[in-house]
Amino acid sequence: MYHSIVLVKQVPDTANVSTAAMKEDGTVNRAALPTIFNPEDLHALEMALAVKQKYGGTVTVVSMGPPKAADVLRDCLFRGADRAILLTDRRAAASDTLATSYILSQAIRTIGNFDLVFAGRQAIDGDTAQTAPQCAEKLGIPQVTYAEEILELSKTSATIRRSIGNGWEMVKVKLPVLLTVVETANVPRPWAAKRMMKYKHTPLEQWGLDEINADINRCGVSGSPTKVFKIQSVVLKKEGFTEIAPTRESIGTLIKELVADKTI
Repeated sequence: MYHSIVLVKQVPDTANVSTAAMKEDGTVNRAALPTIFNPEDLHALEMALAVKQKYGGTVTVVSMGPPKAADVLRDCLFRGADRAILLTDRRAAASDTLATSYILSQAIRTIGNFDLVFAGRQAIDGDTAQTAPQCAEKLGIPQVTYAEEILELSKTSATIRRSIGNGWEMVKVKLPVLLTVVETANVPRPWAAKRMMKYKHTPLEQWGLDEINADINRCGVSGSPTKVFKIQSVVLKKEGFTEIAPTRESIGTLIKELVADKTI
């Protein structure tokens, strides 16, 4: 029996970024953007549910965000999670990856008695892939990034296949361990109708910073040295292509165009 904790996030839909996406203080104006379930977090949830299905155990999902983030937690319950916890506290607003990983690691410590922690490889709003690995460091547990499959699982260790871009490698690691999961790992299961009816209106657990014994100075703006310079949506509008002949003259012309366009 294994206890898995899954870190999930509700993120702005980056396919619909507008000019209102950024506040004057350099933080994301999340209220101005439609939100979705962070794609790779769904694959992390599916891997945790597969462990539960194959080996037995429970799955706890945790999300940090405003009350609206409860939507993704209900989604997790509809798919098979056993427990959902929303970390929501105004004092945690504008947390960067350093502060967020601290808050999440405190929540994981508060939950306790876990064997596996799962998270998506990265969130599409920041694309840093830093939060989950920082959680592992703060918890003092090993981590395996770019996980695609759990090949073997025992009471003390796990053997993981991880993607390395043009291939894969197998890693054997002691439990507890944190895994970041890539989109090629699996196909997330759909909602279960009976679970949807059961959890549609069930109140969710809500924790603040006090419940997880967090140091306020390490949370929110005061605990976040990272500042966002600008948020923008880049759309490639040019159609067709230009063929470059394999000559010095043609390559020289291409380089001049790229420099003029500030591509290089």
